[in-house]
Amino acid sequence: MKIAVFVNTPAQVHFYKNIVAALEGDGNQVFVLARDYGETIDLLNELDIPFFLFSSQPDLKCGHNTSLPHDVVNAFRYLKGKKIDLTTGWGTYSTFTARLLKVPDITFNDGECTIDAARYAMLKLTYQFTDVFVTPSSFKQELGSKHLKVESYKELAYLHPNYYTPDPSVFDLLGISRSHDYSVLRFNAFDCSHDLGARLTDAEKIALVRELSAYGEVFISSETDVPKQIREHVLNVPNRRIHDVLYYASLFITDTHTMATEAALLGTPTIRSNAFVCDCDTGVFIELEREFQLLLNLKTAAEVAAKAEQLIQDPHTKENWQKKRGRLLERKLDMVALMVSLIEGYPPSVARLNAASAYRGIPLLE
Repeated sequence: MKIAVFVNTPAQVHFYKNIVAALEGDGNQVFVLARDYGETIDLLNELDIPFFLFSSQPDLKCGHNTSLPHDVVNAFRYLKGKKIDLTTGWGTYSTFTARLLKVPDITFNDGECTIDAARYAMLKLTYQFTDVFVTPSSFKQELGSKHLKVESYKELAYLHPNYYTPDPSVFDLLGISRSHDYSVLRFNAFDCSHDLGARLTDAEKIALVRELSAYGEVFISSETDVPKQIREHVLNVPNRRIHDVLYYASLFITDTHTMATEAALLGTPTIRSNAFVCDCDTGVFIELEREFQLLLNLKTAAEVAAKAEQLIQDPHTKENWQKKRGRLLERKLDMVALMVSLIEGYPPSVARLNAASAYRGIPLLE
């Protein structure tokens, strides 16, 4: 098969890197198309993954702007002579390019957009044009007959033990001994209009660093500038080593989304706090908190500080989180194997889907 893979963010690069490797290992030809956003291009280069830059619009974090038609046409022109059999991506770009190429599209997406009407409308639009819409089983919405729920998370495409082994040499990069405890804070840019008020304030960030410093080193990963009072704590490691940093941390606190899930799935005590924490939160976060107790979703900085101190003072916290991670891995499945099976086996048969315990939800295509 000839397959086009679209990656728009660093998280999507991580999601597809092992899927691409498995597809190529099976003899398929894969074309990766990338958007210039954040660390996406740097990560592709670090991983030595060849790609075509179909979009050089770094300002698209807040959604799709007027460059979308141009970007889709750019991708189409690159792919039209390559006899592509199928496209896959996070939707929109891959989906609309597939329609121009007149080939099937498999979309994976775990962004429920539960509190954002504009993003939900885009998700629904993508759903109308894609051929298979894959989500985690924790996805709360039921989108229709093309919606396939799987017992996994996107992060298990690269953090499942089949693909990820922690490397303790990261302590050398951090400049601390392997017996040294440390905490990690991650701050998002939250630079869209609908994100206003979502972030922790500078004063809250400074206070957190000072409190956690009493229990070990503190490292900060941030998409935006941090206050000068805590700038010395900014993390300086290659992008590809961030998961090692998370794995060995005693505690992870973040106002972001993907990295909260990553740390939880690595068995690191994780606190997520932003304005989106509520009863209508994304299903992944609700499941990780209520069913597996790997994640704490807290609303206020005061709650975060109190819980962080409680967790870090307990010498058994990390061990308990690792045990809970083990229980999760017994239930959740290898996302790479799932996606490769869907792509190489397209179109999926009703019988095969019904017989596969990996899948929850509806049978897809006759």
